[in-house]
Amino acid sequence: MIDVINLKKSYDGTEVLKGINVTIQKGDIVVILGPSGSGKSTFLRCLNCMEDPSDGNIIFNGVDIADMKVDINIHRRKMGMVFQHFNLFNNKTVIQNIMMAPVHVQSQELRKIKRKNWWIRIKRIFQKSQAKQALLSLPYSKQDIQKTALNDATKLLKRIGLEDKANVYPSTLSGGQKQRVAIVRALAMNPDVILFDEPTSALDPEMVGEVLDLMRSLAKEGMTMIIVTHEMGFAKEVANRILFMDQGQILEDASPSEFFSNPKTERAKEFLSKVLSVK
Repeated sequence: MIDVINLKKSYDGTEVLKGINVTIQKGDIVVILGPSGSGKSTFLRCLNCMEDPSDGNIIFNGVDIADMKVDINIHRRKMGMVFQHFNLFNNKTVIQNIMMAPVHVQSQELRKIKRKNWWIRIKRIFQKSQAKQALLSLPYSKQDIQKTALNDATKLLKRIGLEDKANVYPSTLSGGQKQRVAIVRALAMNPDVILFDEPTSALDPEMVGEVLDLMRSLAKEGMTMIIVTHEMGFAKEVANRILFMDQGQILEDASPSEFFSNPKTERAKEFLSKVLSVK
C-alpha cells in the first residue's frame, strides 16, 4: 500500500529523517517506537505530506504523493490521521465534526460536475451539429450528501457508544471521548490507512483503555494502521510489525515477539531497558 523510498526531511539544515526505506502492506499494524526526538512524528507527518519531504518518494496506492505536481488533497482522503491533541473543531458539534470531511468532499465533486455541465451548455449554444454533447448526470443532490453523511456519522457514534453526545460541543467531552470521536471522524472517510500520532499521550491514565480498545477493534477488522505510541503492552498485543527509530533512521523492523525478546541493536536494548524497567 505504501512504499517509502529514501525519505529525508531537514529543518534549517538539520537532517531529521536520514533516508527512510520501508514498505507497508495492506492490513499491517505497524507500531513505531523510539526515544523522543528520534523522528517518529516527523516521519508520520511526512507520510501524508503534512510535512513536505526534503527528498525521496512516498508511493501510496501507486502514486508518488511526494511529487509536488500531485494533488495531495485527493490522496489524503484515503489516509486518515489521528492527532495527539484531538484537533476537533470546537465551534462544531460532535456530529458536525464527523460529517464535515465527507460533506466537503462530495460537495466538491458535485460542484465539479455542475461546472462541467455549465461549459457543456455554453458549447451547445454554438454547436451546429445535431449530435450535441449530453449533460452529465448528477449522482446525488446536496440533500442526499447531508442525509448520507448524517446517517454514517450516527452509526459511527453508536459504534463508540456516544450517540447521546451527537449535538454537544467537544469542550464538554472527556479526553478519551474526544479521541474516540477523532478516530471515528477519520473513519468517516473510509480510509485505506489511518496514521496515529501518539493518540493516548494527552490522556489521563484511566482514559487510555477506551481509546486502545477502539484501536484493537479496528485492528481485528483489518484496518491498516501506522501508530506512533509509547504503549508497550498495546504494541506487543496488537502490532504485527515494530519499527524502532533513532536519530532519524529505522534501526529495526521486526515482529513484536522478536523485537521485545531479542532486539538486535544496542540502541534498541538500551531503549527497552529503560521503558520496560528491565536489564
